[in-house]
Amino acid sequence: MVDFQIIRSLLCYFLLLLGLGEIITASVCFSAQVPLEDPIIIDSYKVRTIITSRFAETVFSTKVVNKDSSAQTLQFSVQIPKTAYITNFTMMVNDITFVGSVQEKNAARRLYMDARREGKAAGIIRTNGYDMENFKAEMNVPAGSITTFELHCQELLQRHLGFYEQVTVLRPGNLVKNLQIDVYIYEPEGIRTIEAPNMLGTQFDGLIKVTQGEHKAHVSFKPTLDQQRKCPNCSDSAIDGSIVVRYDVKRELNGGSIQIADGHFVHFFAPSNLPPLPKNIIFVIDVSGSMWGIKMKQTVEAMKTILDDLRPEDQFTIIDFNHNVRVWNKLLLPATSFNVKDAKDYVMRIQPSGGTNINEAILTAIHILTEANYLGYLDERSVSLIVLVSDGDPTVGEIKLNNIQRNVRKNMQDDFSLFCLGIGFDVDYDFLERIALENRGLARRIYANQNASSQLMNFYEEVATPLLKKINILYEEAFVTDVTQNVFDKYFRGSELVVAGKLTDDHPSLLHEEVIQKGANSDLRFEIDSPTDKLDDILAKQKFALKDFTKQLWAYLTINQLLAERLLATSGMQKRNITQRILNLALKHQFVTPMTSLLVQSEQTNQRLLADSPTDTRNGTSGIGRKLPPPSKPDWALPPIQSPSSEVLETMLTVSFCSFLVENDPHFIIHLAQSQQDVCFNIDSQPGKILSLVSDRTKGVAVNGRLVGGKKPKNNKLNTYFGTIGLTFTKRNLRIEISTDKIVLIGAKYKTFLWWSDLTVLVTKNRNVTISVGKEMVFLILLHRAWKHHPTNVDFLGFYSPHSNNFSADVHGLIGQFTQEPAVKIFNIRPGSNTDKLQATMEVKGHNLTVTRGLQKDYRLNVVNGTDVHCWFIHNSGKGFIDGHYKDYLVPFLHRFLPRP
Repeated sequence: MVDFQIIRSLLCYFLLLLGLGEIITASVCFSAQVPLEDPIIIDSYKVRTIITSRFAETVFSTKVVNKDSSAQTLQFSVQIPKTAYITNFTMMVNDITFVGSVQEKNAARRLYMDARREGKAAGIIRTNGYDMENFKAEMNVPAGSITTFELHCQELLQRHLGFYEQVTVLRPGNLVKNLQIDVYIYEPEGIRTIEAPNMLGTQFDGLIKVTQGEHKAHVSFKPTLDQQRKCPNCSDSAIDGSIVVRYDVKRELNGGSIQIADGHFVHFFAPSNLPPLPKNIIFVIDVSGSMWGIKMKQTVEAMKTILDDLRPEDQFTIIDFNHNVRVWNKLLLPATSFNVKDAKDYVMRIQPSGGTNINEAILTAIHILTEANYLGYLDERSVSLIVLVSDGDPTVGEIKLNNIQRNVRKNMQDDFSLFCLGIGFDVDYDFLERIALENRGLARRIYANQNASSQLMNFYEEVATPLLKKINILYEEAFVTDVTQNVFDKYFRGSELVVAGKLTDDHPSLLHEEVIQKGANSDLRFEIDSPTDKLDDILAKQKFALKDFTKQLWAYLTINQLLAERLLATSGMQKRNITQRILNLALKHQFVTPMTSLLVQSEQTNQRLLADSPTDTRNGTSGIGRKLPPPSKPDWALPPIQSPSSEVLETMLTVSFCSFLVENDPHFIIHLAQSQQDVCFNIDSQPGKILSLVSDRTKGVAVNGRLVGGKKPKNNKLNTYFGTIGLTFTKRNLRIEISTDKIVLIGAKYKTFLWWSDLTVLVTKNRNVTISVGKEMVFLILLHRAWKHHPTNVDFLGFYSPHSNNFSADVHGLIGQFTQEPAVKIFNIRPGSNTDKLQATMEVKGHNLTVTRGLQKDYRLNVVNGTDVHCWFIHNSGKGFIDGHYKDYLVPFLHRFLPRP
């Protein structure tokens, strides 16, 4: 008998890796961390990537064996950048096979809901759109089972700085019996160079094998169990890194290469040996207070190198801005050694402070370029670039994003391009992406917790050498249809332009193509005639080649292009039309996009599960736009537990709970023991959202809270509160849900429980719940009752966690992150705009924040009136005090860990 409840749990957890829409790539990270005593065997983990003419399909498959008589927990980690689409998924649990199919989102949901109503196995997974690049999830492996997975995803490898790069990230944690990575490359033009440097450490020297022919290459990595070990007798894996494959192709014609197969063509255009165009470049640097510290230091280091890299024929200037806008020089100056040195000295003197006036800064840059062009100072063949570097939202001057976007669009000239680099997680990256795409540029996120300086320099290198402008690629209109973007503003050295289209049925044996462009010295014209009937026969003879790569690549490019157009759509009708076109293509070519879902169902039975795509980060709205279906009623509730005397409980609470708490709307109070400061912040989110309070995967403990709203707005604001607290203890196979109505315990095995000696749940009627886990940690949840006829208030919960809780160094969450106390300095205490409250400047995590002295309530000892706590209040949902943005702490379900940063 197959336990479909366990299968459902297993598949739901794994689908958390699949419901991410257009984000799985040829970069795949696998991780499995299992305690040594657990009887889980990862029998095999294999990744196979087939690359045909830059188009890559990655298949990663896993076989897991659970020899125990009970379900076991396994943790997987997958590297999931945003440049590819899932195309297929299969899972087998013993003799039950589940296969995936991509369907329209609403249709898939109806099928899923039908299965749910009929009492069949059904599950739904949603994820948010934050930090997709490093996603982790846990899996429940059924007792005595052999479980296999196979996931397919496709992407076009982009050429950067002269190379295509494919990455497989490996962090298995434990030994894997059969671990094998294979990358097969077939390039009809021929392979010019290929390398796979050892990034895993000297222990693995010689284990990454590269075999290269004229058109083919094979990279393999297949370590034995002994070769994986950290030491001769260790059971831990020494593998912790990446398999990186870099290659480039031969290019004989500057007009590019056209490859035709399966009724489609793909044109790769990457000319070389051309003189560079001169460039006019303005660096617009955010120097507001939030850039203080490591962000500014790394930006300055990058700018010093970038300025040294300018060519003498380039012209440049620098704008730095906070609430004011300053210009190093109001004219574009040639990049002489004297001017470069003076500019570097200017940058090194910058001291961040104040607000963020993005609107005026960009308009100033546009004005400088426009005036230089009007006065004839810009070479007709030069390229004009504005590079904005910022880490925050506009706070001064024009702060409405739509108005800034409109102002830039109105003033920007056709020959100018805007590139936006967003540092860290506080920046509104969607806005930067929109404004860049609309002005012939692109946006790039710079991760402040990594080496931001090298990221900035790498970006500059990509745009440092423009070779062509105003590129127009023409085909014989009578023989081609549905051509993707074929007019490009600029071409930079080391990159590649790609155009795809369909051939008509009556196409000739040769396809004629012309490329017209402006070069450094003259207008250039290239012509190519490409055979239309050879590549199909060649591909048919290749064992490791994607026979339909031209068709899938055309669909891939078209969908990406339509998603960018949808982002810039100016009317609802236009957006709906584009959405329908994306949907039609995604269904035909089986891509999981924001408009489609992956429906997974059993071949033998009618069991169905659904994986939805995440937040559509291109327009900042949900890919579904609806709330989750209400959770099913719990099977049983915890009967009343005998409480200790109130005197004993009161003493315990007074001693233990003095560090971190959440109350009311919800107000967070963080006691910083080292600096002897209490810091407060509110989280302004929406009812139904779930916030991660504590997430400690090493200890197997997660605490999350679901928000409920007041009955109606109070002072034009709808207050939210915690209506349910969920506690997860994975090492004890236990989940606890505490709501304002009841307390529910959910076990992982047949809803039964062992006699745990180190777990205590104490309930004081209509007052609080205390949960103790041995001597390691304790949590208190307070119940706040509202008068049932109150016009606005509702029942809610308060949450308390002491400093003494023994979390691991990996703990995170809105509260958990402060277990490792940040350094805080309070200075410049002054009267605030409200004369009853003082203001000050708080220096924390590289930010200078304006904080307000105020009062919050601690209700441990007085549930009705509370006890006043004096604290420094952080505005804007804790921005600058918490790591990243509060939305980074949203989780899709009550018992879900926060993805690690």
